Amino acid sequence: MDILSPLQRASRKKALAVSRRSYSEINLHFVWHVKSSLPIITAEIEPRLYKHIRSYALQSKGLIFHEIGGTETHVHIAVSIPPTLLISDWIGKLKGASSHHVNHNLANRRLLDWQTGYGVVSFGTKDLKWVVNYIRNQKEHHKQGTTVERLERITHDEED
Repeated sequence: MDILSPLQRASRKKALAVSRRSYSEINLHFVWHVKSSLPIITAEIEPRLYKHIRSYALQSKGLIFHEIGGTETHVHIAVSIPPTLLISDWIGKLKGASSHHVNHNLANRRLLDWQTGYGVVSFGTKDLKWVVNYIRNQKEHHKQGTTVERLERITHDEED
């Protein structure tokens, strides 16, 4: 169902036309948590959840999916997005689709709910390898206490 007004549709169409003629490097790191930080993302669920998140994300035209990782309580992803992607809409739909997938296809019951909100930080292309490695090694970072607070935040309320 298209809920955009004619003016919004025209604006989006113009933005798409401009983006085809524009160069961009918009690299983003996202993090979001299971509601109440419950350890829901078990070894059994994790690979299937991550596969679904990657697959769903890649349905967005122009998006490059770099990495996914996390712990039993939260997920990190690194992506490069086209300038036309509406970040808050996209991540909301991604979170919704992934919890629906777990609840209806893996658990056959309401198991996974995500906390409201997410953290998103932009990074330069020169830092891509570092961010990918950070995400890939999430479990070790949490075990060893070597997490990077800026990449773990989901609210502005958390102090530096």
